[in-house]
Amino acid sequence: MPAAPTWDPAQYLRHAGHRARPFTDLLARVPDLPSHAPRIADLGCGPGNVTALLAERWPTARITGYDNSPEMLTRAREHAGPTPGGGRLDFAHADVRTWTPAEPYDLIVSNATLQWVPGHAERFAEWTASLAPGGTLAFQVPGNFDAPSHRLMRDLADAPHRRDHLTGVLRHDDAVLAPEAYLARLTALGCAADVWETTYVHLLQGEDPVLDWVMGTGLRPVLDALAADPDARDDFVAAYRAALREAYPAGPYGTPFPFRRVFAVARRQA
Repeated sequence: MPAAPTWDPAQYLRHAGHRARPFTDLLARVPDLPSHAPRIADLGCGPGNVTALLAERWPTARITGYDNSPEMLTRAREHAGPTPGGGRLDFAHADVRTWTPAEPYDLIVSNATLQWVPGHAERFAEWTASLAPGGTLAFQVPGNFDAPSHRLMRDLADAPHRRDHLTGVLRHDDAVLAPEAYLARLTALGCAADVWETTYVHLLQGEDPVLDWVMGTGLRPVLDALAADPDARDDFVAAYRAALREAYPAGPYGTPFPFRRVFAVARRQA
């Protein structure tokens, strides 16, 4: 199983507003939960900023955000504590690749995490079985692995002088399933499933904003793999920066960055 990337919460949060929007769109489609004081798990909570949105939606809930990054959890715990509605928000270390529910949940949610989990759809049976009757599994994943931002990264990693360090480091378009495949998996488990996709066109600001975006997410495995060779790392980043400037030219009001995402909300029958 590939090692998890090393995360930089400050870099990730540089585009916090754009990154949070798909989560708010996902939550808007989650139905009422079966308990007055619901139990909620956020798988891959990252720095906790969007986990806190769960407490706004369900102020009486007991919410736990799970992540395997010590850096992310340190930042997330700034949001921990009792909530105004009488609930509680906590954070704990767990690897989503092996996480097993230890109690029934009213909602298991995951925001832009499952693409890092090979074979994540195989976990759906265990997760949905742990839902309380009427509970929900909801997630969103990037669906942009064929976008220039990813294709250019893979092309550069596949250059002969980089293969020794970068072969097998990056994910391909099989990191996530097609919407139809998620629908089939979830309905086969007896859930009422709602699956859709949206392409956001984020208008990014600043110099090399697409590079700045991926420095917080998709480029992390490359940065980790080349950490011991700063010259090779800088060479990769310079070549990638030039390619991104051509693929995503700046306009008069910023740099448009199309980003497709896939969403699923699956409700266990009451």
